Amino acid sequence: MTTTPSLGPVMLDVEGLTLAAHEIDKIRHPNTGAVILFARNYASPEQVEALVAAIRKARGGDILIAVDQEGGRVQRFQTGFTRLPPAARYAERPELAEAAGWLMASELLAVGVDFSFAPVLDVDCGISQVIGNRSFSTDPGLAAALASAFQKGMHAAGMAATGKHFPGHGAVAPDSHLALPVDDRDLDSIKARDLLPFKRLIAEGLEGVMPAHVIFSAADDKPAGFSPFWIREILRRELQFNGAVFSDDLSMAGASWAGDYPERAKMALAAGCDMVLVCNNPEAAEQALEALPIKPDPKRQSRLAAMRGKPQFNREQLLNSVQWRQISDQINHTFHSC
Repeated sequence: MTTTPSLGPVMLDVEGLTLAAHEIDKIRHPNTGAVILFARNYASPEQVEALVAAIRKARGGDILIAVDQEGGRVQRFQTGFTRLPPAARYAERPELAEAAGWLMASELLAVGVDFSFAPVLDVDCGISQVIGNRSFSTDPGLAAALASAFQKGMHAAGMAATGKHFPGHGAVAPDSHLALPVDDRDLDSIKARDLLPFKRLIAEGLEGVMPAHVIFSAADDKPAGFSPFWIREILRRELQFNGAVFSDDLSMAGASWAGDYPERAKMALAAGCDMVLVCNNPEAAEQALEALPIKPDPKRQSRLAAMRGKPQFNREQLLNSVQWRQISDQINHTFHSC
């Protein structure tokens, strides 16, 4: 008797536009739970829809498909999709934030992607170039309000939202892809500023959170994504977050603090993450898959299952809808017209 694979704790990636034969075994591994797609995996809506279908067929069971489709500098699928502005631009037209969230989510769901790692909830402090205009605002209240509207649009389309990078990456200059940033502000300052968008969106039903590879030295000596203090004490207990926690990519330099890849994966999960990302390093992904115990956790399964997309349209239906046409035209005219 065979069992249908459930959602494992590892999110990995694939190399190209089609699924390679050697990638099927990794996708079928009991510890695999999701695949994240990048720009290299995208050529057209039809191609990526076929790739998503191939991944699901290879899995033969439950699996999530994710992408970073924030807009601006971070939009993996472009040609054939509406080009979204960076989040900071919505401050010019706040009434479009909800519509843009719906548009982003609807276009992804229509090709079979479950969710985008959005919205960015970092409050820009004018310091971090890697965040910068990916943040909705330098003002915590405005950032929270615009992100809330964007999340509302995502939810209306049938997509779960993931707030990142908890508790906030906007006050450190180094890029955690390349280094391990240290933020030495006191805890009260972080709570008063950076946590406000997280607090609001959690109260409004935020399904996912991604912690930052940043050490907040006045509060803990561990990067937030490896920290029981930040995940279990602040996020879970104080902010009452009951959704899924996704580590940021364990291949980033900011994660090397935790040791080799098996150690990184184990420490992130022990700290309270539900799923760990291991991207752009196939050997590292294999190491993480093999190192973790095969031990389905019903509570973790339930939190991750809430990330499944609930599409309202297939792609043909979406493109023929008046709502999509009006919103796409409005976004293009407002943010991209000369």
